Amino acid sequence: MDRASEQTPSYSEGQPSLAGESTLTLSRRLVYLLRTMRPKQWTKNGFVLVGLIFDGKLLDLPLALTAVATLICFCVVSSSVYILNDLIDIERDRGHPRKRLRPLASGLLDPVIAKAAMVILGAAGIVGAGLIDVSVGLTLAAYLILNVGYCVYLKNLVIIDVMMIAVFFVLRVVAGAVAVEVSAFSPWLYICVSLLALFIGFGKRRHEIILLKDAASDHRTSLKQYNQPFLDQIIGIVTTSGLISYTFYSFGAETALAAPSQMMLTVPLIVFVVFRYLYLIHVEERGGAPDDLLFADRPLLAAVILWLLSVVAVIYVG
Repeated sequence: MDRASEQTPSYSEGQPSLAGESTLTLSRRLVYLLRTMRPKQWTKNGFVLVGLIFDGKLLDLPLALTAVATLICFCVVSSSVYILNDLIDIERDRGHPRKRLRPLASGLLDPVIAKAAMVILGAAGIVGAGLIDVSVGLTLAAYLILNVGYCVYLKNLVIIDVMMIAVFFVLRVVAGAVAVEVSAFSPWLYICVSLLALFIGFGKRRHEIILLKDAASDHRTSLKQYNQPFLDQIIGIVTTSGLISYTFYSFGAETALAAPSQMMLTVPLIVFVVFRYLYLIHVEERGGAPDDLLFADRPLLAAVILWLLSVVAVIYVG
């Protein structure tokens, strides 16, 4: 039997039909596309709800639905960005111990399908945001444009690569604040979110250097200009600044029903969350994707949930 006949599937009695094989292939493509959209990382878009929660409007159903709709639009557009990133980095990802398993890098997903989905998702998300509010749509459009610049060029620039990540987090908060028309939203929260993003971003760079070692620069150009002592120093500065900023916010937080002294009760939980994350980075060397850490480490996840519940209790019950 020649090679061609060996590779040609037979559909004898009891085996799936040609139509069944086609359906299975389609379902697999959808699964691989969904994986490329990285639904686990949609948790980052939860920052869209910061304005709703901290402005005391969580119980306002129409505004809550508006905020959730904005969050969904961000999930759609961010998925478009993740696809773009994987398309651009497809060759580099093949040399990464974990990213080589991504559908595009491993060849499981056709780049043509990925490109079509990227365009559709990006357009749908921005149009949807525009229907919510023109300002929300413009904010999401700015988020998409900056992400394209990041994927194409900015992510290769040392320090700027991580600072852009902070910008993306702040834009999420801005969009959510605009969507619910905040009235008592503290500017300190923008600073806290920025520093948190820098903390996570530099922690991820540190993990990449340790994981990839001499091959780090082959995966990401900016890693060539980083080293572990430098990143440790930056992480220390950002950590201190972040904790101080949140303490200042909590001391002067007159958001909704929260008295300044009550919001300070949440500070110890934030301190634990930061220290636990530092422990995971420095001791267990697990400073990769923050969403993986959040769901994989029970003490960290429990502390974050407890902090969120305490914030809600202070604002809406206390």
